Amino acid sequence: MIALDQIGFGKSDKPLLAYHPATFVDFLRGFLDALKIQRASLVGSSLGGWVAARFALAYPDSVDRLVLVDAAGYADLARQLDPQTLHALRLGSRDDLRRLGPLTFYDSRYYQGNEAETAFLSERVTTGDGYTIERVIGAMIRGEDVLDRKVRTIASPTLIVWGREDKIIPLSFARRFHRDIKDSRLVILGKCGHMPQIECADPFNAALLRFLDGMAAAMREGDGARRSRAR
Repeated sequence: MIALDQIGFGKSDKPLLAYHPATFVDFLRGFLDALKIQRASLVGSSLGGWVAARFALAYPDSVDRLVLVDAAGYADLARQLDPQTLHALRLGSRDDLRRLGPLTFYDSRYYQGNEAETAFLSERVTTGDGYTIERVIGAMIRGEDVLDRKVRTIASPTLIVWGREDKIIPLSFARRFHRDIKDSRLVILGKCGHMPQIECADPFNAALLRFLDGMAAAMREGDGARRSRAR
């Protein structure tokens, strides 16, 4: 498995671009091409889910399977988030963290306490992706690159995983993705917020591996049946 640091985030370069989801789709395309990966299974969380879905729309032949985890992408999200929460998404102060903590996690241990706040803010300073986040939030508010009406044409086998207590992108969006993407599977994790891969890692990983292994087994069976018919 490969965990990608998108351009503008993590340890990747952070040029002063007008970042929006299509920027990250282009970077992902270049990343896969550089590694000579013709087809991949994509797992994207939040903004990453938005990017993965748009990539699946732009390059359907390059996506084997798609996993959307508490994914953004619908235009309604920016309208549903109140101004204080939109501002807090910039993660520029302890006040921002204190506002987002209970919206992001079900379990308060993940965000309460000066030690947790200090560690998170130190990471923000080290990462230095404030400019990128600012531009992405602006693109979301303007409704750039939204998935509305387009997402229904996704043809890749799709798993949707959602924390039931997510208060940033609520469960109604999970059900909407499930409705819009034909034959998709929906897994809802209880006592879990916006980051199930962190807060509910064991059931999240189990659901993910069941989906990926199950799809791989189905493909192997299909290949075997085709070979039998050919003989």
